[in-house]
Amino acid sequence: MFVIHPYLRFALIAALTAGGVALWALFGFWYGIWFLLVALVLLVGYFILGTIGPAAKAIQTSDFDKAEKLLNLTLKPNWLYSANKAYYYILKGTIALARKDTDEGEKWLKIAEQIKLPSDNERAMIQLQLATISANKQKWNQAQIHYKNLKMLKISDPNIKEQMKQFEIAFENRGQAKAAMRMGGQSGIFQPGGKRRRPKMR
Repeated sequence: MFVIHPYLRFALIAALTAGGVALWALFGFWYGIWFLLVALVLLVGYFILGTIGPAAKAIQTSDFDKAEKLLNLTLKPNWLYSANKAYYYILKGTIALARKDTDEGEKWLKIAEQIKLPSDNERAMIQLQLATISANKQKWNQAQIHYKNLKMLKISDPNIKEQMKQFEIAFENRGQAKAAMRMGGQSGIFQPGGKRRRPKMR
């Protein structure tokens, strides 16, 4: 999918607006209106799409600082259309988890969970990350709730299916995990900041 960098979008909006106004003033309405209409389309696109696409590309290369800066260029997250609004919070959560800030990551993902996404694979991705966080905190009841939510979805993504199998094994062995903790073992069963395949941005 073609993605316009936000700075390029801003420059095009400014140039088209200035050009449209100048042509309108010099030669009349019909000479300038088309430039202004294109500028308006770009502006509306910014408010409903945000900077999700460029930020997602930065996350794919593990450039989390760049991704965060790009997300911060989204002026009004609440104005994004529903899918992109969810992706905005998913990406915020992904950045936090990559930085080992589990509580912050969980906060953003829970916001994303409340927004309706167009496909079960995308909804499953959020449930999987939340279940991972709960499992790493040894909150097995909460992890199982998210896992049950996963089981109710029609998932076609093989990566998610494979990670679900890992959860099944973890649930079966959670007694062993508790014993390991009592013996001084690590509490983390999964790595929530690990690399996952990102669904296509719209």
